[in-house]
Amino acid sequence: MKAFTGASRQLSTALAALVLASCASYGPDPQAELKRADAAMGGTNLKSLRYAATGTGGTFGQAFVPGQGWPKLNITQFSRVLDYETGAMKEDSARSRSEPTGGGAVPLMGQGEQRISAHVRGEYAWNMVGPAPQAAPVQLDQRIHDLWTTPHGVIKAAMKNNPTARSEGGKTAVSFTQPGRFKATAWIGADGMVERVDSIHPHPVSGDTEVVTTYSGYRDYAGVKFPTRIVQTWGGSMIYDLNVSEVQPNAPTGIEVPALVSSFAERATSEKVADGVWFLAGGSHNSVLIEMADHSILVESPLYDGRAQAVLAEAKRIAPNKPIRYVVNSHHHYDHAGGLRAAAAEGITIVSSEMAKPFYDRTFAVPNSINPDALQKSGRRANVMGVASMRDIGNAARPVQVYYIENSVHAQGFNMVWLPKERLLIEADAYTPLAPGAAPPATPNANNVNLYENIQRLKLDVDRILPLHGRVVPLAELRTTIGMR
Repeated sequence: MKAFTGASRQLSTALAALVLASCASYGPDPQAELKRADAAMGGTNLKSLRYAATGTGGTFGQAFVPGQGWPKLNITQFSRVLDYETGAMKEDSARSRSEPTGGGAVPLMGQGEQRISAHVRGEYAWNMVGPAPQAAPVQLDQRIHDLWTTPHGVIKAAMKNNPTARSEGGKTAVSFTQPGRFKATAWIGADGMVERVDSIHPHPVSGDTEVVTTYSGYRDYAGVKFPTRIVQTWGGSMIYDLNVSEVQPNAPTGIEVPALVSSFAERATSEKVADGVWFLAGGSHNSVLIEMADHSILVESPLYDGRAQAVLAEAKRIAPNKPIRYVVNSHHHYDHAGGLRAAAAEGITIVSSEMAKPFYDRTFAVPNSINPDALQKSGRRANVMGVASMRDIGNAARPVQVYYIENSVHAQGFNMVWLPKERLLIEADAYTPLAPGAAPPATPNANNVNLYENIQRLKLDVDRILPLHGRVVPLAELRTTIGMR
């Protein structure tokens, strides 16, 4: 009887395995589904594509209040050239604000448009600033993601990356991972059109970040199907709601990596501005190192690990026996917070506004698993200390006072650092000095005016301003810029 029971169990196990195998054989074949979609959308011989659109959107990572939605935009021009053969993309756009508050380089409400020319090819990302290329390594992952999550791009990427497939709700969901870049699931309708792409993308601040892109209203353009509406959210907040007006299959591309971009390397330069106070420049975003008796304080760790690590290395070179105890974050906007994970990975305490602390506590607990950053690799948890209005993190010999910039339209929970003995003010985005000799604007910038009002409110006897964009200037330059003599 026991032998019979054992044989029965073996037979049952074998039958269960056979049933599972049989079920798997009736599931959708991912490569077959991708080929079906590729043919239905006319992508089989599609090497490149250009489309143009207008619509609305949001400025990713530039929320007015930490953790809230991205500032809303009007997008009056938008075009992308997609080169699937070389892995390249060019995006040109013009954007203006549709709400008065929040960050980003878009001019203040009613004061014009921001024009962007953004590029990627292979392992290089850059922007065109006038005729000059400017490396943008912090944008590389995002632009690769944007290229390969387009309707035809996601099919081509999935074919190369061991896809899996399942049927759900009358659609086929094809999932894959582009190693080190993103994970995606393309939802393909019965007609073969890509209706939605759910993806997860690595980011220097928000870690594994959810992106949802929906495509609808497909039309035929010389045998290629492309949507007339594109809606995309990042981290649950709107980035694009675009109405496509023009599509050109197999458009000419000619996207080549400039020599200035391929040879780019992050570097941090140091300038002594007072005894024990160093201005760390060499890129688009500056930092400041303040030496104390037995440790150092760093103001700002921006952009991404690459920039942060160059700054940290320079700080260690300057003060090798004074470990960095604190890094002060000016505000929660992603370009200014992108290097905080790298600092936290070294056990440095992050000093933020009390308003931003819950946002950072929550965000820095999110893993960066697709492309592990320094914090992910370290296994540490970020330690964030909040400042409510004002806090001195220095000592009697060298006070280092962190103050809120109040009533700014740029951000809430907006910090500046005051060194009273040296009469130095450190700030970001509230004021970026004009080029030497440039005429003041006819209408003073509201952020510049607001900074001066805060200086007056706090009765700070400022000698020089150390801006986290631009050059060190005397207070007199700010006064001139806002029309005061």
